[in-house]
Amino acid sequence: MDAFAVSLGIGISRPEIKPAQILRLALAFGPFQSGMTLIGAFAGANLIKHIRSFDHWLAAGLLFFVAAKMVYESFKEPHLREGDPTRGLALLVLAVATSIDALAVGLSLAALHTSLFYPAAVIGLVAFVLTIAGVKIGPLFGRLVGRWAEILGAAVLLLIGVRILVTHLRG
Repeated sequence: MDAFAVSLGIGISRPEIKPAQILRLALAFGPFQSGMTLIGAFAGANLIKHIRSFDHWLAAGLLFFVAAKMVYESFKEPHLREGDPTRGLALLVLAVATSIDALAVGLSLAALHTSLFYPAAVIGLVAFVLTIAGVKIGPLFGRLVGRWAEILGAAVLLLIGVRILVTHLRG
């Protein structure tokens, strides 16, 4: 759902997004979700214990950064917007931010002594499909809400970041 929300925000802010960009986004989010699940499972408790103290801050911070950039960009005319969120560092930041929780899912799967590859593949496939759906729905949603759509998309990212912090700080 994090991948869907981020993709929705990108679709809202970039209604002119091209199929190649959508595919790049989906090909980053899906495999990152699968990969982080497998890393969590294979690296297990050792990796989790090293990042557990700050993983929620990292994920939330990345989402807050992206949300702030979306708000900043919302005040620019569309033809003046900078960068492409489906390339380079921006894409990497988004893929990591939306998949950090998958490390914990992988650890849980390993602790249950269950199959790893099938769930990881399903997680990646669902993230891939939801990424495409989010980017496709974004422009429609943006037209309904108007200029505030991008700010609303940023608010969704902020809420996801807050949810991550509340969940981790409470648990």
